[in-house]
Amino acid sequence: MDINERKNILVTCGPGLKDYLQTELQAMGFKILDTRTGAVVTQGSLIDCMKLNLHLRTAYNVLYLLKEFRCGSGEALYKQINKLPWENIIDPGEYLCVQSRVDTYSVNNSMYPSLKVKDAIVDRIQSKTGSRPDSGPDRNKAVVNLFWKNDKAWIYLNTSGVKISDRNYRKMPHKAPLRECLAAGIIMATGYDGSQHLVLPMCGSGTLAIEAALMATNKPPATLRSNFGFAHLKNFNEEIWNQMRDDARKKIRKDKLQKSIIATDIDPDAIAAAKQNAKTAGVEHLIEFDICDFADTNVPQGDGIVLMNPEYGLRLGDIEKLEAEYKRMGDFFKQKCAGYTGYIFTGNKKLSGKIGLRTSRRLIFFNGKIECRLLKYELYQGTRSPEK
Repeated sequence: MDINERKNILVTCGPGLKDYLQTELQAMGFKILDTRTGAVVTQGSLIDCMKLNLHLRTAYNVLYLLKEFRCGSGEALYKQINKLPWENIIDPGEYLCVQSRVDTYSVNNSMYPSLKVKDAIVDRIQSKTGSRPDSGPDRNKAVVNLFWKNDKAWIYLNTSGVKISDRNYRKMPHKAPLRECLAAGIIMATGYDGSQHLVLPMCGSGTLAIEAALMATNKPPATLRSNFGFAHLKNFNEEIWNQMRDDARKKIRKDKLQKSIIATDIDPDAIAAAKQNAKTAGVEHLIEFDICDFADTNVPQGDGIVLMNPEYGLRLGDIEKLEAEYKRMGDFFKQKCAGYTGYIFTGNKKLSGKIGLRTSRRLIFFNGKIECRLLKYELYQGTRSPEK
């Protein structure tokens, strides 16, 4: 298999992140061929897939297209997959995982397509080499993805394996942390680039602060990961991969940031987790952590961005309690953050109405299955009321 052969690449992402992923791809010089729900289509080689896995911040998986074909039954699926030269792609000593997403009239058992694809691959490898790879649900080795809709199917090599949103720095997640790729998308949406102060009250386990520090220093998000799906393919070139990582490390900004990243939380356990996660990510020295109520957070003079990720409230009692908290957030913005641009990320529309400030923009994101809003507030000097 030629690692330089250019084919379509499907890069998947979470709901609400497609525009940010598209911007990332274009900034890296990749042409956008198509966009789909939760995915962007570009083109490149397996070497390009390695580069995308290393640098993309808002993506889930990087999928390299092997074949697109008409398919009306499980038997037809097996035949088409079995024709591919799997003996040149996956070593018989490897471990194989097959993932399927199917929406077709000919299948009513979701496990069936994955089983047919797995059988087609291992049967082909055994017929050519005399042995067959083990298989199962673990995604930390060779991974193949099937998409089958109506009478059309696509088979991909999943060059990521485990989602690249799993950065491997969050050893202490604390309470319900944001997924790293979502945090990166939120930071991108604020326009933060390291040239302004960034204040993060209610920082939790520090994911927003860490993703911001990674961006500000141009540090690839996958620096801490040593295992990707492409490393388990037969044609993996470790020398190219190591050189790619070395080149990326040389571009990391080493000097201290001119502006502050300040992360606070009232919970000492949250700050302990955030510090440890930041240390693992190699950015602890860039973030000023403090244990305090959000209203007591230090806001440096001048302009900058203040971003809060409060609780949403899952039960009625929580909502009643949080109404006062959301009002306090509005007061904090008005009283201590004049001159800044304020953002509040919340999944509760009713509670957002208690903030008492007029939004200048509302951006839709999803935290898991919860539809959320990133609310933007222009906090002008002298702001005293929503009218101003």
